[in-house]
Amino acid sequence: MRNAKITRKTKETDITAEFCLDGNGIAEISTGIGFFDHMLTAFTVHGNFNLKLSCKGDLDVDGHHTVEDTGIVLGNAAYEALGDKKGIERFACAYVPMDDALARCVIDISGRPYLSFNADGLGGNIGEYDSALTEEFFRAFCVNARINMHIDVIRGRNAHHICEAVFKAFARAFSSASKITGSNIPSTKGSL
Repeated sequence: MRNAKITRKTKETDITAEFCLDGNGIAEISTGIGFFDHMLTAFTVHGNFNLKLSCKGDLDVDGHHTVEDTGIVLGNAAYEALGDKKGIERFACAYVPMDDALARCVIDISGRPYLSFNADGLGGNIGEYDSALTEEFFRAFCVNARINMHIDVIRGRNAHHICEAVFKAFARAFSSASKITGSNIPSTKGSL
């Protein structure tokens, strides 16, 4: 099984994540931000991963460090779990609707980090979650997982629906891109 355990401790956060690419949708998430836990659970379930993640962050300041640092840790875990990337699909795209919202996520597990994030309609709080931090999470994930990802919200008015569509599209695309479908490294260079 392709899995990883990462621990990262700073003055702002203390995070441990156990991540399995070849899971069955089991999530044990505790970040102290209810809606963020819900999004990470959606990622785990809809990607058919296993994720056990705990974060103690400086929520008395705000949620920024918790959300961004969780992206760093989960990105590192994904990178480690992918290993040499031999036989992975590499490219994938997913569209996910959530009521009024429609999101698209396109991924290339390329070894070259890049994020294009176009999500009008995010801003303001969903419970205790600052929805503007969604981009920070995905940027941290992409840089640390070393993947290229384009996220586009095609339409949507409700921030809850937009976030949920984005996280589910991310789950579906990352699951498809990381699947073992061949036996070689999918690159003309011979490495990713």
